[in-house]
Amino acid sequence: MDDTATGPRQYRSMVAVGDSFTEGMCDDLLPGGEYRGWADRVADRLAVEAAGSAEGFRYANLAVRGKLIGQIVAEQVDDAAAMGADLVTLAGGLNDALRPGCDPDDICAQLGPAAEKLAAGARRLVMFHSTDPSRRMAGGSRMLPAILHLKAFVSELGERPNIVVVDLFEARCFDDPRLWADDRLHLSPEGHRRVAEAVLQALDFPASFDWRAPLPPAAPIGRPARLGGDLRWLAKHLGPWIGRRLTGRSSGDGRAPKRPELARYPE
Repeated sequence: MDDTATGPRQYRSMVAVGDSFTEGMCDDLLPGGEYRGWADRVADRLAVEAAGSAEGFRYANLAVRGKLIGQIVAEQVDDAAAMGADLVTLAGGLNDALRPGCDPDDICAQLGPAAEKLAAGARRLVMFHSTDPSRRMAGGSRMLPAILHLKAFVSELGERPNIVVVDLFEARCFDDPRLWADDRLHLSPEGHRRVAEAVLQALDFPASFDWRAPLPPAAPIGRPARLGGDLRWLAKHLGPWIGRRLTGRSSGDGRAPKRPELARYPE
């Protein structure tokens, strides 16, 4: 569909595909107990834009935490493509990159056809360059080769006329731990707010704020407090994560998407 026919901001439907990043992990909780997340925040803005239309706005979020790219393809992509939404978002492969010995070529071999299928029926497909973990977390450099491989591949996909790539990799604001939750893997509410704004600006919405701007300086943290935080993180987050990897379990096992149908939004 040609943007010139309806204008860059006239989206009547959106479907979000992916893992915990798109599910909204560690953002504010909604009344039903689900996380809000950047995708919901984008949908909120699009719903306002569509409020004057007879059909209103519809939104689905199929993302589930812990999903690998193969699971995203098998469980979400066909359903999302069949919905025929104006706007589709796709983020996946980072959970694969977290695993030792991952094959980035295999990730791309699955991500590419998924992007093509989703882009074929959408006005816009939004994809992402993930943040750079090597600048903010111990051990992040191990993941960097796979992430750079994925970044280059997504850049190639972004050359197509209806695929938009949101570049979080170069945004140094995401080096700030305050944009991340206590588990150091998922965005904080402020992180989700900034990703939502980045997506909206990539879709040609006027800027509400500078999402790349650094936060005000934080009060210095002493070494004892830093060590205590590291120990709590090891016990509460890293240990259980390693346990799931060793036993072949995922945080998303048995979990259904929070918005599995392309339905009126807000209800």
